[in-house]
Amino acid sequence: MAPTRAGHLAMLAFSVLVAGSFALGALSANAIAPIALNAVRFWIAVLIIGGAALATTGLPRSAAAAPWRYVVLAVFFSVYFVLMFEGLKTAPPVSAAAVFTLTPILAAGFGWLLLRQVLTGRMALALGIGALGALWVIFRADVKAILRFEIGTGETIYFWGCMAHAVYTPLVRKLNRGEPAVVFTFGTLLAGAVMLTLWGWSDIRATDWTALPGIVWITILYTAIFASATTFTLLQFAAMRLPSSKVMAYTYLTPSWVIVWDVALGGTAPPALILAGLGLTVVALVMLLRD
Repeated sequence: MAPTRAGHLAMLAFSVLVAGSFALGALSANAIAPIALNAVRFWIAVLIIGGAALATTGLPRSAAAAPWRYVVLAVFFSVYFVLMFEGLKTAPPVSAAAVFTLTPILAAGFGWLLLRQVLTGRMALALGIGALGALWVIFRADVKAILRFEIGTGETIYFWGCMAHAVYTPLVRKLNRGEPAVVFTFGTLLAGAVMLTLWGWSDIRATDWTALPGIVWITILYTAIFASATTFTLLQFAAMRLPSSKVMAYTYLTPSWVIVWDVALGGTAPPALILAGLGLTVVALVMLLRD
């Protein structure tokens, strides 16, 4: 399979798995401190990815060179996940997923700053269309709210997390020194797990782990296995084969997948006016993926 095609398939799977973390995260965000949840999920993901690395490529000593790289990457991705769950305390999952679709236009900017990746005119137009669609959903198709620029607190918090995610994507390509995706992911997850444990130790100790609702444990396991270990690997795999803007273009599918997840979990589909905004994000995706 061609490297670019493999990168596209990786990001398609990424969009589906990430959508599940929005749907489940909204159900559990108010039952546990975000930093405590993420610390546990990172450690579980470390064990999974570490085992996968040992069973496949191994963990070569050369991968430990310049360990500061993993710390830098972990800072941005840890901040992203903590702010995501903090935002989901009040933001509806579809609205939060729409905020996530602003990441490509942010990633394109950071891709130019860090890697000098240049946007074509069509790609810039596509990012603009996607951003308009995202804003339409974020403001819940309310023109008056748009004119007053009324953004929910949860969406605002999560936006700053998406800024961290947008920096992370081009940094993977800049800091990788030839390590396999699974090895590089392991280093990033390990650094993030240590960082979150130290940062959130008081929240971890204050959490009554035996009294947590079942949905919280489902969310922890899902996000650890699929939305951490698997998506970390998929994202780093794709980032080595595609430009940053195309990697993040697949985030435009996330709100649509969130609707599928919500309906599957017993929720209802959003109004037709909001679906129009999601349609614009899909148009942006198609434009971005064309060569």
